[in-house]
Amino acid sequence: QVQLVESGGGSAQPGGSLRLSCVASGSIARIIGWHRQAPGKERELVAHIVSDGTTEYAESVKGRFTISGETPKNRVDLEMFNLKPEDTAVYYCKYTTWSNKVYWGNGTLVTVSL
Repeated sequence: QVQLVESGGGSAQPGGSLRLSCVASGSIARIIGWHRQAPGKERELVAHIVSDGTTEYAESVKGRFTISGETPKNRVDLEMFNLKPEDTAVYYCKYTTWSNKVYWGNGTLVTVSL
């Protein structure tokens, strides 16, 4: 059984920054990263790290968000810079095992507003 502990998030003004962290207990992840879901929208990928070290970002966050971590350590951090109101969402840590089983964190709210 995998447990995900998320931390960070909160409120920021446009142009500000926030940091999210996710630590997983259990077996080594194949992919670990963050998705988000804004009100009335579907959940979408923000960024993730694959076991070979490659990273993938949503086009909307490229150049503003940085994901770091290592799947063997089961930890991933997401640094979010130059935040925009459209970044407001509940952010979820997603963990995918080598057998492609998926686990989700409980989510942490990020609010960007004046």
